[in-house]
Amino acid sequence: MTKKTPDLHAAYSLKSPEENKRLYAEWAGEYDDSFAALEDYQLHIHTARAFVGAGGQGPVLDVGAGTGLCGAILAGLGVGPIDATDISAEMLDEAMRKDIYRDAIEADLNQGLPVPRGSYAGVVSSGTFTHGHLGPEVLPALLRVARHGAQFALSINAKHFEALGFADTFRRLEADQIRDLSLTQVRIYGDLAAGPNKDDVALIALFEKT
Repeated sequence: MTKKTPDLHAAYSLKSPEENKRLYAEWAGEYDDSFAALEDYQLHIHTARAFVGAGGQGPVLDVGAGTGLCGAILAGLGVGPIDATDISAEMLDEAMRKDIYRDAIEADLNQGLPVPRGSYAGVVSSGTFTHGHLGPEVLPALLRVARHGAQFALSINAKHFEALGFADTFRRLEADQIRDLSLTQVRIYGDLAAGPNKDDVALIALFEKT
């Protein structure tokens, strides 16, 4: 297998959980500076603000927390407690250094979450459903750990929303598992971004668990 250099192109081309772990293990220490700041990354800000605007509150699970960018915005908006989960132990180490999380949970969403049912009043995710290597099949695992009435704010790359089946999955879930679904389109990057992905957009899915 060709070794991927940690950058946005490599992240978008990941094919497996193992590749994901390898890339983010290398990228963790410089992710905030080499990616988030350099590319004027904004999605975590949009996602956190949407969650709070919808009345979301803690305890919250930050899914695919990475280095804690979204969690830091949530904490700054007065939300807590917040737990972080990610497939990368190295990214979680960086997140915990921000001193905003109650707990860190290393987990592959494809294998579920080692968390008791109904643990959280809110679930947020910024970037986890952006690169296209994780689809709507993991949504039941997120719903399982949420309480009845829990607020969700999940960002999903607009290109993948239809192609990977998110639209169909949400339609099925609306029958008896979620309510008040709204989809808001936002830019993933700000005006300072450059490169081929600078104009990418995401949909923030806001809904409640029934």
